[in-house]
Amino acid sequence: MIGDLRAATVRITGASGDEIEAYLARPEDDGPRGSVVVIHHMPGYDAPSKEITRTFAANGYTAICPNLYSREAPGADPDDAAAAARASGGVPDDRLVGDVAAAAAYLRGLPGSNGKVGTIGYCSGGRQSFLAALEVDVDAAVDCYGAFVVGTPPDGFPLRMTPLVQRAPELRCPLLGLFGNEDKYPTPEHVDELEKALTEAGKPFEFHRYDNAGHAFFAVDRPSYRPEAAVDGWKQIWKFYGTHLGA
Repeated sequence: MIGDLRAATVRITGASGDEIEAYLARPEDDGPRGSVVVIHHMPGYDAPSKEITRTFAANGYTAICPNLYSREAPGADPDDAAAAARASGGVPDDRLVGDVAAAAAYLRGLPGSNGKVGTIGYCSGGRQSFLAALEVDVDAAVDCYGAFVVGTPPDGFPLRMTPLVQRAPELRCPLLGLFGNEDKYPTPEHVDELEKALTEAGKPFEFHRYDNAGHAFFAVDRPSYRPEAAVDGWKQIWKFYGTHLGA
């Protein structure tokens, strides 16, 4: 952990030249340092997502969380914005790629950047972190129980998503995956399939799987929270980013 940090809402130019809101947190001391794009979960650009962004700053990284729902519901309550995003089928993949690329470029342009940027996402954001690792110039990606990297949503599911596993040969950076063995999206079998595809493609990755943990085991404000899995998960994140983004 480092000393003081600062956090503020900023505006960045996202996909298609749209101005979107983002939450930026950074240490007060001088760099150089690596940076992280935090991709928020389906509940949206909310307090827990901002807390995670500050956690990265408290551990020596500059971090930014773009509001992926800025266009659907600018300035709205996170729950209302998430509802609006669900009603429209979620964030289109091409727009997500543009917003993450813009956030990565913004981070690299800040004073003190060492030029290295990683992504991390949870649930739908985990899939989006994997997608970014296929299409965006980033140095490391973390997928926290990303749903539908493998498999397709069930009938009636509000989000329109297609699987990405077949694109494993396109992975552009090292990948860390953190999964609960009691999860249904993704199931352990889904994780097996992704592991097999990445291995066959010769891509650099490491997966950690946790017993007695299901979906959203990092979420301290939910009954799904599993302290043992979350503590080890954070340990793996710091080790992974320390290797690929700089300590």
